Amino acid sequence: MHKDGDEIHLDDTEASGGSKEGVVRWVLAGGLLLAIILLSITWIIPALSTGDVEEEGTVSGQISSMEDDGDDTDSIVTDLGDDQAATSDDQTTMEDGVEVIEN
Repeated sequence: MHKDGDEIHLDDTEASGGSKEGVVRWVLAGGLLLAIILLSITWIIPALSTGDVEEEGTVSGQISSMEDDGDDTDSIVTDLGDDQAATSDDQTTMEDGVEVIEN
């Protein structure tokens, strides 16, 4: 600080009342890095320790469990049993190229 007549001249550090070392920048960068690491750990550890029961809760787990069952009909019922079999008194007609059986 120096005085020229009635004017007082201050440099930047004296006017702001503090120092400009950039410490806040490092604290924010460190906090961001720490948050990324902690959130990654909370996601990665449970993902590595999932068992068969938890795995079926995901889409890929459901697909793999369906493949293991050997059921390749995609839940289509192919045998209706004897109670749904067409009899001689049923009438068969064609509508829009589709065979329709009326009981």
